[in-house]
Amino acid sequence: MDSLRQLFRIGKGPSSSHTIAPTRAATMFSKRFPQAKGFEVTLYGSLAATGKGHLTDVAILQVLEPLAPTTIVWRADIVHSFHTNGMLFRALDNEGQELGQWTVYSVGGGALSEGPGKGNIIPVRDIYPLHTLAEIQQWCQGRGAGYWQYVEECEGPEIWDFLHEIWETMKQAVRNGLENEGTLPGPLNLSRKASNYYVKAQSFKPSLQGRSLVYAYALAVSEENASGGTIVTAPTCGASGVVPAVLYHLEHGHGFTETKMLRALATAGLFGNVVKQNASISGAEVGCQGEVGVACAMASAAACQLFGGTPAQIEYAAEMGLEHHLGMTCDPVCGLVQIPCIERNAFAACRALDAQLYANISDGQHQVSFDHVVEVMKQTGHDLPSLYKETAEGGLAKSSRFASK
Repeated sequence: MDSLRQLFRIGKGPSSSHTIAPTRAATMFSKRFPQAKGFEVTLYGSLAATGKGHLTDVAILQVLEPLAPTTIVWRADIVHSFHTNGMLFRALDNEGQELGQWTVYSVGGGALSEGPGKGNIIPVRDIYPLHTLAEIQQWCQGRGAGYWQYVEECEGPEIWDFLHEIWETMKQAVRNGLENEGTLPGPLNLSRKASNYYVKAQSFKPSLQGRSLVYAYALAVSEENASGGTIVTAPTCGASGVVPAVLYHLEHGHGFTETKMLRALATAGLFGNVVKQNASISGAEVGCQGEVGVACAMASAAACQLFGGTPAQIEYAAEMGLEHHLGMTCDPVCGLVQIPCIERNAFAACRALDAQLYANISDGQHQVSFDHVVEVMKQTGHDLPSLYKETAEGGLAKSSRFASK
């Protein structure tokens, strides 16, 4: 299981699969062919189906166009068996003859792979010897330790400097989103709501204010993501509002120290890493359950830990956070990370707080394990028709009045 450095990535939205990974791929390819006089990039499958709404072409052109004229080819009708998010880069000479080509796949969370048997472009560093939550929980209970201590054991003390940077970026994304107003880019003409929600929440009674603020914080980050702002994948761009919203709210509302916040973030990352290792965090592969569902599990675990949950209770909170998102489709209207993505982040953030409360009231004993839910989520994702996995061809995307535009 790889480092949390490969789960939490700082980058620009709106999609880790559609913007962060293609940007990395274009940069790597351009360095292979500095003599190229032209580039052609073919996008396949889900990457092509929703690429324009996700600004994939913009991300690639920003890298390649300054170097040489670049053409983007859209082939949503071709879906590679390895992964639906395929890309073919071609470097051309002055005569338009090919200098070389490269097929690469965006496999979720900003990661890249060259295909079957080749692993990720940046090789996975198996620094976590235990790959299931059951094994990790047993490690914790045998030592009287917390999940964050397992992270430190495997990553080394330098992980805290990295998580400090991640936490600062998350908080800045919340603040930016609360400050910015106006309309999000794209044909939906969707107005930003975070600032307005935040202002309204100030006048509510305490019983309503807490949840209203969580909504505002989740909307803030999600709207920053939708507008191409800087966010942290947690575990993806499309689900980047959940973990920051919950942790920002708890830090400000309950006065937790930065040390405790970073430990909670480490635990959140560990749970996300387990899903990434044993299933998928790619909406194009398993639907939104792998993005918002996993984000909810991560936030549930972090919140439960902050409120004194035992390893068993924390595992239970995360299990509920993921279980109750099973089957969630990825059906973005117009291919944009806006409808239903933004609202889903807000609701999942509040669901995470419900999960932690439910788990903390319990003794942590329950019938369905987190690992089992991860297995079910993976199988459910594979059983979902491709129409419901980031293609913008089914579900809300198809039924929307914008579908024909």
